[in-house]
Amino acid sequence: MTVLRIAMNGITGRMGYRQHLLRSILPIREAGGVELPDGTRLQVEPVLVGRREAAVREIAERHGIEHWTTDAESVLTDPSIDVYFDAQVTSRRAAALTAAMKAGKHIYTEKPTAETLEEAVELARIARDSGVTAGVVHDKLYLPGLVKLRRLVDEGFFGRILSLRGEFGYWVFEGEVQEAQRPSWNYRKEDGGGMTVDMFCHWNYVLEGILGDVKSVIAKTATHIPTRWDEQGTPYAATADDASYGIFEIETPAGDPVIAQINSSWAVRVYRDELVEFQVDGTHGSAVAGLTKCVAQQRAHTPKPVWNPDLPVTESFRDQWSEVPANAELDNGFKLQWEEFLRDVAAKREHRFGLLSAARGVQLAELGLQSSAEGRRLEIPTISL
Repeated sequence: MTVLRIAMNGITGRMGYRQHLLRSILPIREAGGVELPDGTRLQVEPVLVGRREAAVREIAERHGIEHWTTDAESVLTDPSIDVYFDAQVTSRRAAALTAAMKAGKHIYTEKPTAETLEEAVELARIARDSGVTAGVVHDKLYLPGLVKLRRLVDEGFFGRILSLRGEFGYWVFEGEVQEAQRPSWNYRKEDGGGMTVDMFCHWNYVLEGILGDVKSVIAKTATHIPTRWDEQGTPYAATADDASYGIFEIETPAGDPVIAQINSSWAVRVYRDELVEFQVDGTHGSAVAGLTKCVAQQRAHTPKPVWNPDLPVTESFRDQWSEVPANAELDNGFKLQWEEFLRDVAAKREHRFGLLSAARGVQLAELGLQSSAEGRRLEIPTISL
């Protein structure tokens, strides 16, 4: 059995710990590794990396992980380390990924991969030139709801796709009376925070993965809550945007234009079935997908409502949709992509979601912020290495 040693940097954070360590790497280890096409197994050995010694040690002891360190540089020079994973704050990521790839390590990373498009493109160049396998987390495409939605697209369910509408977000408490459920740095621009920077890199790969290439953007950002309270209960100025409203023009592989609009907000209360939902409408049918659920309505089953403000609505519109079955067992999305990435490492091939895809996400975030500042629509140039 082959064993890959994976240096995991940033596992004391919420995403690094819960999704990547607890729900991905540890279950893979407990299952005896990832099965490869030839029937052999690829086992994983996590090496925990973090700046807070007590926190890293406690996690290692809790889960029976033998190796951990606070010296990130040491794992990059350690020849026994095969893969470097990064879930740090964005401001630390580009330098760490660069060092890892130049040391010959395969990399798997959260996003954004860098604070600027220039840095993100340079990372993609280094990956190409170094020959390592580089993967970027595209977890939402592995969610059961979006897997079902993509299947409907592939089967031609929608006919000609016309539009997508997305709603994402929830109320993040300010921290004054009730503790905030997200880190305070997320709301400080100087620390790499901001809704647009955070989420437009996600929306880019979601739109690419479901519909096609993003050709233009017009966005409006806002800081709806100007003052928040940090982890010590101290008030601070929220300098980053906590909401971003975007309209994107998409071109499908068939050349059809699609209009997508996505609202993203940490200052909205949820009146929908899931924390994120996407509705796709086409000439032959429509579907609404969330994290796990997907419902659809065919053209032949579409009712014919009539606008009449003088009478109360008696029909239940939600009951007129049918749930799309999974027809397969769908595991945790983060774990599924980890397994795919590890198989690519074993086969010494490119991962389908690499650093160039991540660079396009950084580009969309930059252009979204520029669009909001200038109040205009911006076309999206093609990135080339």
